[in-house]
Order: sequence, then structure tokens, then C-alpha cells
Amino acid sequence: MGYHIAFSKPFQLKPRVCQISLTPSLHFCTSIPTPAPAEDPISPNPETTASPGPKPDPKTETPNVAQEKQFQRIPRAKQQYRSPEKLEDIICRMMANRDWTTRLQNSIRALVPEFDHSLVYNVLHGARKPDHALQFFRWVERAGLIQHDRETHMKIIQILGTCSMLNHARCIVLEDMPKKGFELDEDMFVVLIDSYGKAGIVQESVKMFSKMKELGVQRSVKSYDTLFKVIVRKGRYMMAKRFFNKMLDEGIGPTRHTYNVLIWGFFLSMRLRTAVRFFEDMKVRGISPDVVTYNTMINGYYRLKRMEEAEKMFVEMKAKDIAPTVISYTTMIKGYFEVDRINDGLRLLEEMKSFGIKPNNVTYTTLLPGLCDAGKMTETRGILKEMAMRRIAPKDNTIFLKLLNSHCKAVDLKAAVDVLDAMIKLSIPTEAGHYGILIENFCKAEEYDQAVKLVDKVIENDIILSPQSTLEMESSAYNPVIQYLCSHGQTRKAEILFRQLLKKGVEDPLAFNNLICGHAKEGTPDSAFEILRIMGRKGIPRDANAYRLLIESYLRKGEPADAKTALDSMIEDGHLPDSSMFRSVMESLYEDGRVQTASRVMKSMVEKGLTGNMDLVAKILEALLMRGHEEEALGRIDLLISSQCNVNFDNLLSILSEKGKTIAALKLLDFGLQRDCDIDFKSYDKVLDALLAAGKTLNAYSILCKIMEKAGVTSWKSYEDLIKSLNQEGNTKQADILSRMIKGDDKSHENKKGKKKASVAA
Repeated sequence: MGYHIAFSKPFQLKPRVCQISLTPSLHFCTSIPTPAPAEDPISPNPETTASPGPKPDPKTETPNVAQEKQFQRIPRAKQQYRSPEKLEDIICRMMANRDWTTRLQNSIRALVPEFDHSLVYNVLHGARKPDHALQFFRWVERAGLIQHDRETHMKIIQILGTCSMLNHARCIVLEDMPKKGFELDEDMFVVLIDSYGKAGIVQESVKMFSKMKELGVQRSVKSYDTLFKVIVRKGRYMMAKRFFNKMLDEGIGPTRHTYNVLIWGFFLSMRLRTAVRFFEDMKVRGISPDVVTYNTMINGYYRLKRMEEAEKMFVEMKAKDIAPTVISYTTMIKGYFEVDRINDGLRLLEEMKSFGIKPNNVTYTTLLPGLCDAGKMTETRGILKEMAMRRIAPKDNTIFLKLLNSHCKAVDLKAAVDVLDAMIKLSIPTEAGHYGILIENFCKAEEYDQAVKLVDKVIENDIILSPQSTLEMESSAYNPVIQYLCSHGQTRKAEILFRQLLKKGVEDPLAFNNLICGHAKEGTPDSAFEILRIMGRKGIPRDANAYRLLIESYLRKGEPADAKTALDSMIEDGHLPDSSMFRSVMESLYEDGRVQTASRVMKSMVEKGLTGNMDLVAKILEALLMRGHEEEALGRIDLLISSQCNVNFDNLLSILSEKGKTIAALKLLDFGLQRDCDIDFKSYDKVLDALLAAGKTLNAYSILCKIMEKAGVTSWKSYEDLIKSLNQEGNTKQADILSRMIKGDDKSHENKKGKKKASVAA
């Protein structure tokens, strides 16, 4: 999309203000440079800040841009003009939003027909990407748009140094600038020395310092101070001492800042004697210590836990009318807390306030953990309240975790809730772990209503799923509240909470089983079974009691098929249901008309070695036979016999014969004869009578032959009727065989009566 810029005259640079006509959907914003961080008095920085770029002279500026009026409808029908946007801001935004290409270069060239050093400096200063800044710097000169001056060179060196693009910065200083005829100065090398030091490349900093002498660049205390800070930051205190002596040999006198840097570095390397010697040498040279010096000494003594010497420095400081700062007091308080002199630290805090010095975030960061460790929770509440009222957040947000734990340990849950409220007031992100501590302790105190309210906040604000959240909720927090919710009719809420935890990788078997139990009790077994499936997919062990409750829930709801599925899953998981559970499922399936399914449950029960509930087993066998599932019934009977269970053949044969299920009776009798089962002769007669009455003479003949072969002649009275029927149907051969069998066996088997026992007690 092109940008339309209206000019009233041939373009001139100053002032560089233009009004852009855009569609309502496109808006620009002015880039505001971020202010540089304040200097830390305890770790002083050398004075290496570059001077700002040259500003255009207002007297020589001539307005040359006609501002195009923009009207926007606002309340009360007032017209509102859009404030003009600076040209360098437009260029910076274009560079930030687009890749560096020829097209971008042409767009910038079309936007600015004439460049000057002020514009280039401001574009470099506002560039958001250092590589784009470097490309812009090289392009404007290579394209002949401008010849860089010292200020633009200095600016790009600072940018590259800050972003650790040190090779480019070095080439510009040591190669490009000499070729262009620029005279190198100390400030450029100070930037390189400091940048290499911040990148941790101390040797390169030393080389740059030595290069200054080779190139004839005059070295002053400024470059020495920069080098000292680089060296002592890495603990090379001996090298620092050597360069200090070299500085003196060159006739360069140290300043107060030089001593501050060196003393700070010696304490950093735990070289107490060296630091004290330089402190005394400073006084000998007539350089009076300032507040930074004393703060550095106090901080060094504190780090070495030598609070008596730190106190002497603090007293000496005040005796010389050097007013202690908030850093002085904070360091002393930190030192007192470090050696368990809490009351002395609190005394200094009151003294500090009496002098009108307000604690800062470092002070609060020092006070709160120390007071918690000392068990002074009343003072802790006061400090936290003051901090929240002043809207000052501590430097370390982990302090709030310590506060929560400390108040909960002291069984002051109201104070713990106040900590959470203070975090919200201070705009500090409250994470799942913070809520978890409160939830856990409210559950321990059996204040479940308060715990549930916190759970509502966690769910409502998606705190668990927040991408910024790094502090997770512990199992000791969510398990008790989930158990409470599931046992008090709020399983749905518990599941919402746990599903959020599940997305964060939490796979707690106890929570899963509590949810299953809760859904089962509340009559929503499908939800419970879905959780069981999730557990199965994740390989999480499932509890037998959860299965039991789930099966009972399905049975109460009148869903025996689902109960059977749950029972199968329970068995697959290695849990053995008891015989009463098997009976409940079988009975429910039987009453629902699912006889074959009930039969499969019976098979599973018997295979697991549970041989009770035989009255229900008999009903299932009878139903299978009555419905024509003879093979399945015989298979179950065979399993029962092999498991040493009694099967009442006589009762089954009697019922089948009376109800006309002759084929089923025939197969059952044949099965019993083959396995020499305990069957009464009266049962034979009933089956034969039923077959003869149904006209199934050949079937009657066949089974009668087997009966006579196995047990001899029966007392059946209808031999002649069967023989007559066989003859009438043309089966004369069978009739003749049967007649001869009866006559031949009458004498030999006339005394064989009764039962042949073959059953074994269960």
C-alpha cells in the first residue's frame, strides 16, 4: 500500500513533519525511544554516554509541509485533528514492518528526496532492528544520499555494541572511518571496550585499549575507568592493579569514580584487604569518598558478613555529613537480616522513614523474606500493606510465594488471602501455584467453601492455562478440593478444573478416580466411563472401587449393557470383581432380556474361579435352551462341569420337555449321556414321551438306543407306541431293531434301576 504525502512547496527537510492521508483502517503510532536505565551506585558505570545527535536550528527552519486536515467523528460533534507524525518515525516503522529490500529502499527514497545528518541520526536512534539500522547506515552513504559525520558514526557504533554486533562495530572504527579521513577519538574506543566487556570478551577489550596507543588516540581516565570495570567484573583484580599502576606511570590521576569502580571490583572478588587499602589510598590522595564510595564499602562488608565494619562505615558516613540514601539503608538492613539481627534492621527502617527516605522495591524485597524467616508475620502484614498502598512491586515475585507459605504455616489464612489481593493491586500475575497454596490450606482447615471460591476464580480466569504461568498447582492442592467437589454433587466443576490441569500435563490417578466416583454417585456414568477411557489411553492405573461405583451407577440407571462393558474393562485392568458384582450384572442383563450377554458374564465369572450364584446360572441356562441357543448353553454347562459345579440336568430336561422344546431336550440329554452325567430315568421317559408326542420318532429311536447302550432298559411304558409309529412311518428296520433290543435286554437288565452317580460337589 502506498502512502500519500501532501507538500505545499518543493520538498525541504526542516521541519520534518508531515500529515499522512490514510484509509480509516490503517493507523500509525510514533515510536518513542526507551529511556536509558539509571546508574546503579553500588556498581558504578563509567561515563560513556554519547552526546545526542545534532538538532536543527529553529531559526533556519522554514515550514514546507502543508498539513492535511483529518476529520473524525467524535462525541458532541467536535472536530479532532490528527497530530502530525515525524518523518523519521515513519521511516523507522517502515523498516520495522518490512524486510530490507530494494523496494523498501525505493519507498524511503521516494518519501525523503533529500537527506541530512539529523534525519539519519534520528532514524538510526529509532530503528527497532539493529541489522536494519546497519543496512540503512550503509545504504544512504553507498547510494550517495549523504556523507556520514562523526555523530552518525558514533550512533551506529553504539547500536552495534549494544546488540553485540561487535565485528561490524570494530570494522567501522578501525577500517571504514580511517579510510574516510575521520580522526578517531577516545569515545569510540570507550564504546568498543565496554561492549566487548559486556559480551564477556575481556581480552578483546584489552586489545582495543592497547590499540588506542598504536593509533595515537589519547587515553584519559575515562578509557581507564571503562577498562577497569570490564576487568574487575570478571574477577581479574590483579590485572586491574597492573593497569592502575600503568595509569599512574602515564601521569593520569585517578578520580573518585576510578576508586569507586576498583573498590567495587575488589569486593566482588572477595579481596577485602585490597579494597580497604584502595579506600585509604583514596583519602591519602585527597579524594574524599562520596555516598557511592560509602555505599560500595558497606555493600562489600555486608557481602562478607562483617556487619561491625559496615556499621563503622555507616557511622563515619553520617559523621562526615554525607546523607545516607535508600541504598545505604537497604544494604544495612539486608546485612542485619543476613546475620539474624532482625530488630536492628527494623530500627534502621524506622530511622530511614523518619528522615523522609521512602523504601524502594529493593528494600521491600529485602524486608519481606527476612521477616517471614524470623516469624514476624505481624510486621510482614504491615510492610505488605504499605507496599501495596504505594503501588511498589518487589524486584523478585517469588517473595509472594514465600509470604503465602509463611502465613499458611502460621494458620493465618486471612493474611494469606491479603497477599493474593496485594498481588492483584500491584499487577503481578497470580499463577496457579499461588491459588494452589491457599486452596490446599483452606481444605486442611476444612473451610471448603473458601477453597471452592478460589477454584471458581481459577476456572473463570483460565489461570492454569495462562501461557505466562510458570508456577503449577501441586497435587496436594487440587486433589483434596476435587475429592470434596465430587463427594458434594459438584463433579462437573471438579472435572472442568482437572481438564485444565490435564492440558498442562497433569495425570494424577487419584484425581481421575475421584472424578469417576463423583460421576457415578451423581448418576452420570457415561461421563465417568469417558474418564476411564482417558486413563486407559494414557496408561494410568484405574481403581477397583471406581469401577465398582461405575457399574452400580449403570445398574441403577437401568443400563446393564454398559455395566457389562465396565465390568469387562475392570477385568482387563487386572481387578477381580466379587461374585455379588457378577450376580448384579448378570441379573440385570437377564431381566432386560439379554440372555446371551448374561451368559458371557457367567462364563467370565466361572473362569475367574467364582462358582456361586448357581440359582441364577440355572435360569440363564434354561433361557438359552428355551431360545434355541443350545450350543452356547451346552458350552456353558461343559465349563461348569469342568469347574466342578453341579448342573441339575433333571430339572432342565423336565422344563424343556413340558414346554415342548424337544430338540433342546434331545441335545441336552445326548450331552449328558456322553459325559456320564447324573440323570434320573424319569427324565429319560419325559424326553422320550415329548419326542413321541411331537412325532419325532427317529429322534426318539436314536436317543433311546443311546440310553439303552449307556444305562440299560428304562421303565418307559411307550415302547410299543414308538415301534408302531416307526412302522407307520415306514421305518420298519428301526422298529425291528428296537423290538429285538427290548426283547433281548429284558432279562439281562431287568434289575438295573436307579441313578448312575457322576457328579462332584462344587
